[in-house]
Amino acid sequence: MATKKTAKRATKKAAKKSAAKTYPTKSGKRSTTPPSKRWSGKVKTDSTKPGPGLFKKSAKQIAEGLEKKSVSPKGPGQAVRMLNFYENRGGKNLSSERKHALEGAKKILHQKVEQQHSKKSSVKSSAKKASKKSSE
Repeated sequence: MATKKTAKRATKKAAKKSAAKTYPTKSGKRSTTPPSKRWSGKVKTDSTKPGPGLFKKSAKQIAEGLEKKSVSPKGPGQAVRMLNFYENRGGKNLSSERKHALEGAKKILHQKVEQQHSKKSSVKSSAKKASKKSSE
């Protein structure tokens, strides 16, 4: 009879261990990771923040909203980083429609970053040509 009691105790302990504690999330789902251990909760920034509901709009509106100097003072590269952070933080909670819009916005911003780099390189090369001509 003693062995049955110990067996019952062992199964109760195993059942308690398998039922992990869960914590609520902003999306309404439950998570086994406590809020203090989540990487996104540790992010501290003094950067400007995009307006409310911006990421729920179309790709073009997201790109235009993030590109503003008031939101991304360091240019479109900073906007891309903000977009990546939002996408990584959303994770599995983002619908495929939202992910598609965010990817579209990312493509638009990448094009603007490329344009910015090409302008800088053309200005530098024209400045070098001008300095060579003046030294001759």
